[in-house]
Amino acid sequence: MKLRLLFLFSILIFSSCAVTSRIEDDQVSLNYLDEFVIDENLEFEDTKIGGLSGIDYANGKFYLISDQASNPRIYQADINIADSRIENIEITDLIKIRRPEEYSKVVLDLEGLRYDPRNNGFLIVSEGLISDGRDPGIYETNAQGEILRSYSIPEHFQSNNGQKPRNNGVFEGITKSVDGSGVWVATELPLEKDSSKPKIFPTRSHSRITKFNTETGNPVSQFVYPLEGIAKLPINYFALNGITEILEYAEDRFLVMERSYSAGYGSHGNTVKIFDVDASKATNTLNENSLRKAKYQTAKKKLIFNFKSVDDQLTDGIVDNIEGMCFGPELENGNRSLILVADNNFNSFVRQLNQFILMEINISE
Repeated sequence: MKLRLLFLFSILIFSSCAVTSRIEDDQVSLNYLDEFVIDENLEFEDTKIGGLSGIDYANGKFYLISDQASNPRIYQADINIADSRIENIEITDLIKIRRPEEYSKVVLDLEGLRYDPRNNGFLIVSEGLISDGRDPGIYETNAQGEILRSYSIPEHFQSNNGQKPRNNGVFEGITKSVDGSGVWVATELPLEKDSSKPKIFPTRSHSRITKFNTETGNPVSQFVYPLEGIAKLPINYFALNGITEILEYAEDRFLVMERSYSAGYGSHGNTVKIFDVDASKATNTLNENSLRKAKYQTAKKKLIFNFKSVDDQLTDGIVDNIEGMCFGPELENGNRSLILVADNNFNSFVRQLNQFILMEINISE
């Protein structure tokens, strides 16, 4: 009887966290190329380089956002790529986020950015501080980092709503829409009354990805994304899995990055995966205040890269807390590059890295 129970428990652990529709085609493939690590003690203009939670590339420059809420900021950087390798990374400028009086009380826990060519500025997303009643936000800035306006946030994401967004689990990923009309923003974790957080055993854990019109700042559509389960059985109590970044590469087709973390493994607690996602037939859930009793079709997904496959090529075998992802310059073979960056949490828990990853992305027609 004990052996039978152990067998059943093993099935629970290793089975998928939810029944998920799978993409059948192979439209996208990713290849790992190189890694580059910035010294954890590097400083630039009296700020410590760390907490790098988002990255974007425009006009030959890279932009990195730091999630230090006490000093929200964006770094401009040169990332020199040659022969499919990162030769050097140099921080060249600092843009501090400046808040007019009307935004003086918002919490800027910044988790993602995209360059905005309309004013040479940025679109930035913040998780806010739900536990203190501070809403998440989407903000436009100018080139100097001054906030110009905020977007209208659906009620189910607001801290005082009965839906109860999870603290440190709201807006995390952002991507421009390929049709040029807006941006998509992803929540890291499900809302409390939508579904449970991912666990080591199968759960229904659904996050929302919402499109906002960049002219009006209003939400226009939304789809549901099914999260994977926790990748490793935690040795200590804490474990999580959620969306850390998204990129739309064709209409209703996305790269979605999930990061799972399990405590007790030191610097090796992270598992990072990238999925190809098709949302073309997903239900628009924008007007659904709660998903728990709603009927809807989730997006389809397919695993296309697991960083576990290349951990022997990374510094000390560490796949770190990768949170940022962007399309980079064209490689010598004509394919596009993909650049990823890890948030080292300013090394506040265990040894972590300011880790940059260079990949090659091949998109078939």
